Amino acid sequence: MKLLAIRRLWRILRVSIRYRLDDLLFALPLPWHLRLLKFLMPWRCLPRRSHSFSRGEALRLALEDLGPVFIKFGQILSTRRDLLPPDIADEMAKLQDQVPPFSSEHAIKLIEEQLGASIAEVFSSFSSVPLASASIAQVHAAQLKTGEDVVVKVIRPGLKPIIAQDIAWLFTLASIAERASPDARRLRPKEVVSDYENTIYDELDLLREAANTSQLRRNFSGSPLLYVPQIYWQWSRPKVLVMERIYGIPVTDMASLVDQRTDLKKLAERGVEIFFTQVFRDSFFHADMHPGNIFVSTHTPWDPQYIAIDCGIIGSLTPEDQDYLARNLLAFFKRDYRKVAQLHIDSGWVPSDTRVNEFEAAIRTVCEPIFERPLKEISFGHLLLNLFQTARRFNMEVQPQLVLLQKTLLNIEGLGRQLYPDLDLWSTAQPYLERWMRERYMPKHVLNNLQQQFEKLPHLAHMARDGFEKLSNLSVQPAPPQLWLYRLLGAGLLVASAQLGLALELHAWPAWLMLATGLSLVLRR
Repeated sequence: MKLLAIRRLWRILRVSIRYRLDDLLFALPLPWHLRLLKFLMPWRCLPRRSHSFSRGEALRLALEDLGPVFIKFGQILSTRRDLLPPDIADEMAKLQDQVPPFSSEHAIKLIEEQLGASIAEVFSSFSSVPLASASIAQVHAAQLKTGEDVVVKVIRPGLKPIIAQDIAWLFTLASIAERASPDARRLRPKEVVSDYENTIYDELDLLREAANTSQLRRNFSGSPLLYVPQIYWQWSRPKVLVMERIYGIPVTDMASLVDQRTDLKKLAERGVEIFFTQVFRDSFFHADMHPGNIFVSTHTPWDPQYIAIDCGIIGSLTPEDQDYLARNLLAFFKRDYRKVAQLHIDSGWVPSDTRVNEFEAAIRTVCEPIFERPLKEISFGHLLLNLFQTARRFNMEVQPQLVLLQKTLLNIEGLGRQLYPDLDLWSTAQPYLERWMRERYMPKHVLNNLQQQFEKLPHLAHMARDGFEKLSNLSVQPAPPQLWLYRLLGAGLLVASAQLGLALELHAWPAWLMLATGLSLVLRR
């Protein structure tokens, strides 16, 4: 194992030297004793290639040379645009292209091992030539014995030991970078590697992807907006996934979309609607919406429908994050920077001791130049990116769920404007957000929230009773039983008033009445 790790390190060093990745290190403001290393590296005396790569291009080509695991790392890195310079982030995004497939013999052997049956026993036909190949898996076309056309996704063999070795070396390189430079520490490379580790191990389990796909399919069952293929659970395993084969036009194939007379304006607007529906209605959004995962149905081009595949990466928001995000976006629409600043503090995204007026001024400085341009020219995603970068100056903690959301929004917005350059994402999104906020405070929704909160009351009451019993055991002179009964009832009312207040935002008299009654009973002598 040690020999393999050393050989892998040697391979990493060779590729790093070939693309002069050390230039990225020495471009940082390093301490003088570390800058001396520049003169101790013999390869820096060698002549450079005639073609000089930009730093982003050199990094991308190096990751491609190092193979699938590093390619996947570059893909994950591209989702952290909040931590990367734009030129590097743009190059990392190019790693979504196809990678060379592995041998069909290995694929068939692995499929048969996972299914516990031969290919001929499960499928009436199976194509040994892969339809597509990615960094973690590849896909083969097949037909089940029952006649359904399917695709079979199979994980690349032997990835786990390579992943373990590469992640160990990535953590080592990240630690060196953090010790070497304050700029590198600001980018938090160890956190990025940790995110990558979690994501890539999740993607190695195709049953997780199958479960995500089934949930997204349920969320859009019967919807004209989005179609999600069916999973065949009886033939799905941790390393093999069998799902319905879809037939559609790749969303980037503009010529075919135009040929079938697709309503491109409606298609672009529906992409925005799908995004906001996933985020705010379902709190379950496809977070890997690059063009390779999106197709357009060939049915009813005048009423176009998207098709989504590859649900390995899914994002979600808590109700609190949903609420704060919607309020933030609506405040942006109204250019109410004071409210944006206050919402960031209230949500805990920036420290509570942040000065609102200073934060407001910083946000205004970033946003005002943008708002001077026509709405259709404003990038919603880049606005959020600028906001997060500004907030980081005020010690904003990176919110992983918001980073995923912003990356997805950038993908959707770029795709929408490619389909329909005049897409005004603001005017498309604002009515949806305002409607969602209204529905959130309609009586039916509030009562549903209240019911959910009341379902928690028995547990909270038991906790309150246990707490009071512990206190009574510590008391030298226990109070009369009826007094503890009053206090227990009062504690229950306090808990209920807090839950009701959260549901109604402390605007309703029932919450205040319950609060006052509970306090009077708890404080009763």
